[in-house]
Amino acid sequence: MKRLFVTGAAGFIGSNLVRHLLADDRDVSITILDKLTYAGRRETMRDFLDDPRVRFVEGDICDASLVEELVQGADAIVNVAAESHVDRSILGPAAFVQTNIVGTFVLLEAARKAGVGRFLQVSTDEVYGSIASGTTDESFPLDPRNPYAATKAGAELLARSYFTTYKLPVVITRGANNYGPFQFIEKAIPLFTTNAIDRQPLPVYGDGRQERHWMHVLDHCAGIDLVLREGIAGEIYNIGTDDHRPNMYVVEQILAALDRPRDLIRHVSDRPGHDIRYSLDSSKVRALGWEPTRSFESGLEATVRWYEENEWWWRPIKSGEYARYYEQNYAWRATAGSR
Repeated sequence: MKRLFVTGAAGFIGSNLVRHLLADDRDVSITILDKLTYAGRRETMRDFLDDPRVRFVEGDICDASLVEELVQGADAIVNVAAESHVDRSILGPAAFVQTNIVGTFVLLEAARKAGVGRFLQVSTDEVYGSIASGTTDESFPLDPRNPYAATKAGAELLARSYFTTYKLPVVITRGANNYGPFQFIEKAIPLFTTNAIDRQPLPVYGDGRQERHWMHVLDHCAGIDLVLREGIAGEIYNIGTDDHRPNMYVVEQILAALDRPRDLIRHVSDRPGHDIRYSLDSSKVRALGWEPTRSFESGLEATVRWYEENEWWWRPIKSGEYARYYEQNYAWRATAGSR
């Protein structure tokens, strides 16, 4: 698959996926479509935009005529584009329905009409909902508990229907919590890191005991690439590590790495319907030959240093739209959490 159409590559996972693909295959050509929303920025792509193997088009995956034009001749589509922040989905779910479901439909239709040879839908472990104990394999029932997770689950079901009904060769990946360079600062690790750098309070939901298993974004990208090339059409592949950590542990590690005091921690009112625990069984993708290459502690340390050394990328975000969102999402929580 030499001619790839990748959506959402101005964002966190998408940009790192393009870097991985360019490093892995000198003959690949990649057409990128990205709307450049608040979390999709040209600055995130600046190291590869001039690569002759890359063509960037600014546009919306919901624009059917544009998508149909761009997918002509593509060997594969990788749909990474998404509205992805749970808190924002609670504040305004409409954008999530539009991009995550309608946008996926537009891409699937274009792929069907063009006879594209592979369609990879990048999804999330959040579609399983909160897992009290044990692990979830790909046959586990879906139980999304917030608008973001629900729209990702809906997009998956739509994609699978195109495999069953139209024989479109669809594969789906469900990734664990990612971290690494270029992650937008509303997400947990960059939020805590950039606030700690600035000696600002770190807002921790509830008691901070919510448990995630963390995966470096480049390990995730290697898994996506492997499933794209070797996954079986119609199948779903969990991609996750065994690095389970409660949120408070992550916060404490960040503070220690930056030599900041624990009194920066602020416990705030919890998110509605907050999933307590995720835990993926990734034996299926491991059977294809995937293994994570970074431990959480070493990967987190490197990520914290990246944010320390790359203020040019995140510092401009701290004002404007992000500042308004931050106030809307956290101001009342801080008051409620202090009662």
